[in-house]
Amino acid sequence: MSVATGLMARGTKAPDFALEGTDGRSYRLAEARGTKATLVMFICNHCPYVQAVLDDIIRDAAELQPMGVGVIAIMPNDTAAYPADSFDNMKRLAEAKRFPFPYVIDRTQEVARAYGAVCTPDFFGFDSNLELQYHGRIFAVRSLQRVAGSRRDLFEAMTEIARSGRAPAEQQASMGCSIKWRS
Repeated sequence: MSVATGLMARGTKAPDFALEGTDGRSYRLAEARGTKATLVMFICNHCPYVQAVLDDIIRDAAELQPMGVGVIAIMPNDTAAYPADSFDNMKRLAEAKRFPFPYVIDRTQEVARAYGAVCTPDFFGFDSNLELQYHGRIFAVRSLQRVAGSRRDLFEAMTEIARSGRAPAEQQASMGCSIKWRS
């Protein structure tokens, strides 16, 4: 089932967190923070929407980091109900795809709730003051494929935030699998 995100208010402060990474380290927001901008994304292993854009996420992260953009990916799903998203499977995916960013698990789902994340993938772009500037999609997707000729919405927004501190006014909600909440 696909779900579109609701748009958070611009200027909302990024909630802090302390989450375990697939590399064995614990990460706080301050460690993920970039000098000019920070991208916090909610992804998982099993969602076809994430799988369809994962290589693009990796490419965008690698291109944004030299611009001073910090990047972190958070896996929020209930791993008991969705074992494909288990921490061991997260480790395997991060290693196989050579993630250029920390991949951390939100075991309590409190971080996803604090951010207002509702689907995977869900992208939150913050300025250097950790104030929300972008909450939208990576690019236009139809039938799990990038729409031909579509803009790189996430990359362009994060580039603009790194350059000017502001994202474009027009933002399209991300679409993906609903977060698998514990009951």
